[in-house]
Amino acid sequence: MKYLLFLVALALIFVLAFVASNDKKKIKFKPIAIMLVLQLVLTFLLLNTGIGLIIIKAISRLFDRLLAFAAEGVNFVFGGLANEGAMSFFLNVLLPIVFISVLIGIAQHLRILPVIIKGLGLVLSKINGLGRLESYNAVASAVFGQSEVFISVKKQLGHLPERRLYTLCTSAMSTVSASILGAYMTMIDPKYVITALVLNLFGGFIIANIINPYEVSAEEDNIEIQQEKQTFFEMLGEYIMDGFKVAIIVGAMLIGFVGLIAMINFVFDLIFGMSFQTLIGYVFAPLAFIIGVPWSEAVSAGTIMATKLVSNEFVAMMDLAKITGDLSARTIGIISVFLVSFANFSSIGIITGAVKGLNEEKGNVVARFGLKLLYGATLVSLLSAAIIGIML
Repeated sequence: MKYLLFLVALALIFVLAFVASNDKKKIKFKPIAIMLVLQLVLTFLLLNTGIGLIIIKAISRLFDRLLAFAAEGVNFVFGGLANEGAMSFFLNVLLPIVFISVLIGIAQHLRILPVIIKGLGLVLSKINGLGRLESYNAVASAVFGQSEVFISVKKQLGHLPERRLYTLCTSAMSTVSASILGAYMTMIDPKYVITALVLNLFGGFIIANIINPYEVSAEEDNIEIQQEKQTFFEMLGEYIMDGFKVAIIVGAMLIGFVGLIAMINFVFDLIFGMSFQTLIGYVFAPLAFIIGVPWSEAVSAGTIMATKLVSNEFVAMMDLAKITGDLSARTIGIISVFLVSFANFSSIGIITGAVKGLNEEKGNVVARFGLKLLYGATLVSLLSAAIIGIML
């Protein structure tokens, strides 16, 4: 049954992408088929083989150790502030982002990341049928984040046509940054975080190839990635502040979204006798069922999915944690993978603002296709969730 549902989900996702395609005649089906097979193989290896489990456990232990190091700094500054035995989301989940950001900055400064990212971009471009810049950007988005990644390609932004800009933005919204991985791993099972990263990377290429197909000439593809020269301590200061700004921004968004959702739920409960999240959960329930969630749990799962779309993944992950006891392990896995991306309404503003800050004209272009960008990134999340559904 789950294999039949997977085929239905795959067909539905591809049809939804096909309907929104800019040029249906230019869709390249061979790269799409190759990447879909790669997604299935890599997911199976990660979740169902000894090697995959070793990789996941190693990455998980690494982030556990890094979070422990980060906790030393947090406790030094904020020790005694939180109630004994009580978990402070800001202290335990958000502030470690600062330390992870520092490590990324060091790897960038030592020219380790640029070499890895550029090499992966070149290899991926041979598989996905897109340009090296698009491939680079997808990998870089998973390292730097959806707004910071555009800084690394700011020299190219002014020369990019809309079709390439859309693909870059889709990758940025579909992936998540390395600096925030540790925060996710404190909220959901690390194996789903890591698997989602791999799935979303290829899923972004697949959906972009359908919605936004195009050819990249050799001249267009001849790019050089710019890196600003800084001293080591200038770099440390920049990345420390970048990490802190991310933590503050996420915290502020959570305060606003959690408070707003609580108020909306109260109003809907008074008028309709059910919360707003439950209501939109019924809308998302069929999608949850198609990607592999049992029908008895589809409304609850749909509610979490909808919460992520209208607010953000952190709010949805917190809501998922509250009901894990009522859901099967398979449902938890499917929804966990769906949540690991930046595909939500607020990300339209974040990406538009990031691009506009570097190039106002291109920022206005991004604003015009903002809803289509969210549409594509959400299809990527659905595709990733559907694939994980047949592996559990």
